[in-house]
Amino acid sequence: MELLLVFMVAVSLSMDAFSLSLAYGTLGIPKKQICLLSIIVGLFHFFMPLLGLFVGNSILNFIKINPDFIVFIVLVAIGIQMILESFSKKEEMEVMHIAGLFLFAFAVSVDSFSVGITLTSISENYILSAIIFAFSSMIFTFIGLLLGNKIKKSIGKISTIFGGTILMIIGLLFLI
Repeated sequence: MELLLVFMVAVSLSMDAFSLSLAYGTLGIPKKQICLLSIIVGLFHFFMPLLGLFVGNSILNFIKINPDFIVFIVLVAIGIQMILESFSKKEEMEVMHIAGLFLFAFAVSVDSFSVGITLTSISENYILSAIIFAFSSMIFTFIGLLLGNKIKKSIGKISTIFGGTILMIIGLLFLI
């Protein structure tokens, strides 16, 4: 029963990564970058719950900032960048800098940190749980980016504007 709960939490955490990857994939990013971003997201989903488990409440007491506000800023910035990119003359996006990849991975894995704070109530096997979270989010991110690329090829520039708008809306929802 514990393993089923871990899988359900992993899929729930991965839905955020999937939806944002679907929107971000509309930029038409190269397959090499799709693989790299999926791996980075997976790594973040491995380490963030463990970080939340071991450091959790002390960080939130030390730094008086709502993590949802950080996610809001990151997602709105990425959304604006996507919309601006849609008006450029380039057909395919250049490879995103490593900092951008890490920002994206951070944005989609902040909820994993929160889950890590309560990980003891979900499972006693923290490492196995983190591995399941990592693989689930990596797979969902990969699928979302690939589907976003296919949408881009089907409906073009409008899909990028739509994807950027969706990211900004999701960012706003984090404030509510």
